[in-house]
Amino acid sequence: MAEAANARSGPVLLVGATGDLGGRTLHALRARGKTVRALVRPGSDVTGLPSDGVEIVRGDMLDPASLGPAMSGVSAVVTSAIGYSRRRKGDSLRTDNEGNRNLVDAARRASVPRFILTSILACDQAPQVPHFWAKKLTEDYLQQSGVPFVALRPGAFLSAPTGRFRNFMLAALQKGEVLGMTKGGVRITYISPDEVARALAIAVDEPKALGRCIDLGSDRPLSGEELAELVGTLLHRPMRLRSFGGGGMRFGALFSPGLRDLLKMVEFFQTGRYIADTRVQAELFGPVPKVDVAARQLLAGLGLVPPDAGS
Repeated sequence: MAEAANARSGPVLLVGATGDLGGRTLHALRARGKTVRALVRPGSDVTGLPSDGVEIVRGDMLDPASLGPAMSGVSAVVTSAIGYSRRRKGDSLRTDNEGNRNLVDAARRASVPRFILTSILACDQAPQVPHFWAKKLTEDYLQQSGVPFVALRPGAFLSAPTGRFRNFMLAALQKGEVLGMTKGGVRITYISPDEVARALAIAVDEPKALGRCIDLGSDRPLSGEELAELVGTLLHRPMRLRSFGGGGMRFGALFSPGLRDLLKMVEFFQTGRYIADTRVQAELFGPVPKVDVAARQLLAGLGLVPPDAGS
């Protein structure tokens, strides 16, 4: 009994803390009074992580031996780590497949009380999209492992990107173009990553979330045309839709597994099945957020509107 009590009061192990969603999740956990143990790969820069209430441990999801010490005494594992984005040289789907299995195995050996996975909306319907299917397989592996788990399935992130794609998006918006993931009126679910981080932090303690795969979304899905109209309203100027996944991307996909994966995702979006059922989200995590707020935050993040615009 004492051991179980210690586990419940132990730190939350956060995997992926140096990424965008991971950083937001770290702050959401700290806002809820949680002590965080951040699993960070050797060589990763941790200068952006706060020191208050955050313990840094070095380890790698692809190195099973490094995971045991990180799991010791934790109250929960929260993972937002991905390899498919290829944020760092050498990243690949191995992280999303083999790495996630290693993480689940380590959690099982350590008898971790709860494992919260950042999955993907409709991943179980898209075996043709490699990074979607990797999430579905991890959900299956969690169910088979016996580790108590929660899988959150967010829609497409509506936020200001980082790196080269930030400049690409900003240049398009300045030309009056909105990059949309669908065309022809097909709607998909968008969500702010801040809302995903908030739900991940709540899921650490929410008893009704245990053992469930839960969709996360906003108050309404949007077509590419509707997204362009919304952005135009916020910027007070007409905007036109520029569809993601054009001829240049298709040509590049011939030589790049990562681009092929993204192209398969865009093709799946066009089926109209990428829409969240937000009823459980509303029950467990509070009012479903408005997509207008996420769009405004995106534009604020790019410096196109004031941060407090419309609030």
